[in-house]
Order: sequence, then C-alpha cells, then structure tokens
Amino acid sequence: MIRLFVSLLILAFLSSCTKQRTVVLYTALDREFSEPILKAFEKKTGIKVLAKYDTESTKTIGLVNLLRSEKKRPRCDVFWNNEILNTIQLKNEGLLQSYASPVASSYPGVFVDKDNCWTGFAARARIILVNTDLVGKSEEPKSIYDFTKPKWKGKTGIAKPLFGTTASHVACLFVVLGEEKAKSLFLKMKANNVQIEAGNKQVAENVASGKLAFGFTDTDDAIIEVEKGKAVKIIYPDTGESAMGTLFIPNTVSLMKNAPHTVEAKMLIDYLLSKEVEIALADSPSAQIPLNTEVNHKTRVKTPKEIKAIEVDFVLAAERFKNAAIFIKENFLN
Repeated sequence: MIRLFVSLLILAFLSSCTKQRTVVLYTALDREFSEPILKAFEKKTGIKVLAKYDTESTKTIGLVNLLRSEKKRPRCDVFWNNEILNTIQLKNEGLLQSYASPVASSYPGVFVDKDNCWTGFAARARIILVNTDLVGKSEEPKSIYDFTKPKWKGKTGIAKPLFGTTASHVACLFVVLGEEKAKSLFLKMKANNVQIEAGNKQVAENVASGKLAFGFTDTDDAIIEVEKGKAVKIIYPDTGESAMGTLFIPNTVSLMKNAPHTVEAKMLIDYLLSKEVEIALADSPSAQIPLNTEVNHKTRVKTPKEIKAIEVDFVLAAERFKNAAIFIKENFLN
C-alpha cells in the first residue's frame, strides 16, 4: 500500500513537471496575420498559446464585450487589439493591469500608456483605396471631404463605423475637427449616399472589383488588393500643408487584470513588442508599420516618417468614443 502511494506521488510530480505551460490570448487582428506570429512564439518558448480570434463584422467589440463579461472570473491573459480606443476604455473600466515591459522603452511615448497598461505597436494607416479604372488621375480623392462631392454620390464606401478602426477613426475626427464639424461631415457623407460595408476588407474588395470608385479602409486590407495586381491605388488623405493629416492606428497589447498565467503573459507581451515581431508584421501580407524606434526596416506602405500624420490625443478620443457612436448610430446609419 505504501509503495502504491509513493508511486502515485511520483507520477503526480512527474506530471506536474511535464505539464505544458500555456497562455490565453484574445486577438482582434485577423487570424491570417496573427497566427504565424503566435506559432513562432510557441516554437521559441515552448509555451502553448490558446488563442481566441475575432470576426470581421464585429471587429474588436466582440472580444471587448467578452472581456467585460469575464471580469469576475478572467480567462484571458493577454489582449492583442487591432486598434487603441477600446483598449483605453478597458483600462478606464479597471480590466487591465500595469506591466512595464522592458521592450516598451523603445516605443514613442504617445504609444505607451502612462500607467503601463498598454503599448501600441505595428500600426496601420487609414487610407483611401481608389479604383484607377473608374477614377482618372486628375479626379483622385485627396481628402475625406471628397466623399461628400456630388460626382461620387453612391459610388464610395466605408466600413460600418461602429466597430474596429473605422469607429476609432470617427472618434479621432470628433477630437481633431471638433464635434460640430465632424457631425457636419458625416451628415454630408450620408446625403451623398456613401455605402456602408460590413468591414474594411469588404471595402477594399469592392473597390478592387469596381463596385465602388473609392473607399476608406486600412493599409493592411488595401495592400492585399494592390499586390494582387488589381486596378487600385492607395491615397494617403489630407496630407497637404494645412490639412489635418493621415490617421495611423496602432495595434495594442495589454495584460488583463488577474490574468491566470501572468508569467507567460508577460513573456508573450515582450515578444509581441520585439523588433522581430515588428519586422515580421511589416513583411507579412498585412504590411503593418513598425513603431519600435529601434526598427529601421523598409516597408511596403508609407509611415509617419514619410507623410503628415494626424496629431490626436487617443485618450481624449476614447472619451469621445461613446458620444460619437451614438451620433453615428442615430444620424448616419438610420
């Protein structure tokens, strides 16, 4: 009996020693772009990443609401968001905890939370994708205000502006333009019958197919159509001397409060912020833009070093997010 007991203890000890370490990640970045990064982390560390991915139609908000519902019993360790404003809202709601990653010191201050609850990396630009068969060079849009021109009535599109980077873009415009000018812009866009698509990917595909003359989307979706050889062109809007600039929206990574696997979570965060990952995402089909100042790497899309970028207070934009969404839902989508 004693021998059996000792044997069971030895087996239990060996089992605990060989049990694979895991980390739970929720990510809003498209699976095709994020999964190869996670596989590389697994190979490098031996830590298994249990990943939950979002869908294009409810981009970001689906995972954000899930994180809220799990507040009392967290399952997620790390949240890799594909934008920034919902991340800031999660921090304001007390769902994130501070982690000063040593790698975060290589990022500009604007992309690092003052309390170290999130860090922004791997940005995308909000651009206009143009079908060059339908739009002549002299007619190419140069500003978001071109979506209000009667010539293009019913021929332009944006993703539903309640989710993902499009919702973030709206909130940033409410800060940069001011509430009244932003409302006026979207009312004019509605009057010009701007088409509402399910997501940024659909906008890019519909421009490439000729369903739309041009549309607002992100560089990661646009570059796919460009590199397929479609008759499309990327325009970086509002970059003139007196214009507001092009919006660059970073991915963000954060440690969830009361994360079940804190040690592994911190290792994953450090990895996602590494130069290795910034370069890998820049070279991937998504062509993301490195923000790590130690990365000097050729990109396939333009960066804030090359064109005028919008100067926006993301924290203030997060505060305007709710009111902007209410206006969009009640006055733009109805």
